Amino acid sequence: MGIEKMLPCTLRLNKLMSRTGSDCLCIIDREAVPNELKDTFEQHRCFDKSFDSSISCFKAPNVDQPVVYAPVPELTDYDDVRSYQAAAKKSMQKVLKAGFQTPLLYVPKVKRFPQAELCTVLGALEELYVPIQLREAGAPKDTRVTTLSIEIDDPQADEILKEALILEAGRYVARDIGVGDPERMTPIQVEKYIKPLFDKLSVTVISDLKILQKEYPLFAAVNRAAEAVERHRGRIIFLEYKPPKPARKTLMLVGKGVTYDTGGADIKAGGVMAGMSRDKCGAAAAAGFMQVVNELQPDDIHVVAALCMVRNSVGEECYVADEIITSRAGLHVRIGNTDAEGRMCMTDALCRMKEMVVEKNLPDPHIFTIATLTGHAFISAGEGQSIAIDNSVAHREDHARRLQAAGQAFGEPFEVSVLRPSDFAFNAGRVIGEDLVQANNAPSVKTPRGHQVPAAFMIMASGLDKHGLDSNMPIKYTHIDIAGSAGEHPAMPTAAPLVALVKTHLQK
Repeated sequence: MGIEKMLPCTLRLNKLMSRTGSDCLCIIDREAVPNELKDTFEQHRCFDKSFDSSISCFKAPNVDQPVVYAPVPELTDYDDVRSYQAAAKKSMQKVLKAGFQTPLLYVPKVKRFPQAELCTVLGALEELYVPIQLREAGAPKDTRVTTLSIEIDDPQADEILKEALILEAGRYVARDIGVGDPERMTPIQVEKYIKPLFDKLSVTVISDLKILQKEYPLFAAVNRAAEAVERHRGRIIFLEYKPPKPARKTLMLVGKGVTYDTGGADIKAGGVMAGMSRDKCGAAAAAGFMQVVNELQPDDIHVVAALCMVRNSVGEECYVADEIITSRAGLHVRIGNTDAEGRMCMTDALCRMKEMVVEKNLPDPHIFTIATLTGHAFISAGEGQSIAIDNSVAHREDHARRLQAAGQAFGEPFEVSVLRPSDFAFNAGRVIGEDLVQANNAPSVKTPRGHQVPAAFMIMASGLDKHGLDSNMPIKYTHIDIAGSAGEHPAMPTAAPLVALVKTHLQK
């Protein structure tokens, strides 16, 4: 699929500073107003005290097109570049409601936020995204924007546009997978969606039940109830990009792809099951990242992703608390809560990534798990923020802080958490015959350090704890919990933390 087909509309750079072909002008910064509109803006301010704090649409006497004004609010010391993304989104909301089809967006240059231009464009495109189900249902094109023109007064305008196109293509893939309902994006449907996209990458799908049971037993336990329904059967999709030159570093992403989470035997009750089709946004972000890799084709970076696509169903075949299951790394894991399925579905794939590093002596490896894993992360970080947790090896390089800096600059903020000895002790086996306990039987929001504990579990259950600072082969590992940033239903998926990862690891 060409990159232009991964956009909600045609994206055009208004190089000649001409408004021809545009049916409205969108302005979001009170300081970046075209000269011929400045008097009109001042007149509006004279009689409308809310002019710079509310969205308006009006005709100006000396321009042909209507003006949509969605102002960035007065900023405090603690606001970030998301204020510009939000304003761009609001301007597009008004464009859609008003029925405009070819808006021209004035993109401001902001001294305080050097990346505001790119982020503004991405914010507009995010609002214009059309969900996959609506596209496939034949949504009338005359009700959507057909062309978005952007005016950027910057010598790097072409580069900004090119970068926006590449990043939005990745976010498009992530949103499609993330927003797909429980039947549109079952594990097999994700496979069918993925394969045509990545014909230039190596794609390996593991769906044979015997292989899953033997090589990915923790994943297979989660999959057990869903296996009874053919269209719900789980699969692990490996995507690999090998660079043309010898690799200087290796990136390995494991994404949680729970297409629907009932909670399993520990079923989600009280109405909290709604929205659980978004529990695949970790795998969706990993797939979107691979789309960016596919476009950038980095010369010397080797990238592997594992999308752990499974449905946590409930039924007579579902796994239950008190079962002891041996992980791929050979540890006996006692199940404490079937609703802690995310760490289960990712851990064996994480172990496989570790094995690949060891077997092939891959250069400068860094492994990630990305997941909408815990309500505790949502409560701890709040809506809109991801959480990054480094193991000892990644922490030594101050990786999470660098990821946080990139996220802050590009509108995907992170909180940084640190692993403590108590996180590992929490997962220790309690009785003879068990090495680890998968979880307690309380929700993560009622468990102290409820988002750090799963990271410690995955480190131990995968055998990554044998590759710490003093080992013969230290391996960097970072767990990213996106429960707060992936996008809560009914809002669209955000594709976080795709941009921050790209900026930290693919682009210098």
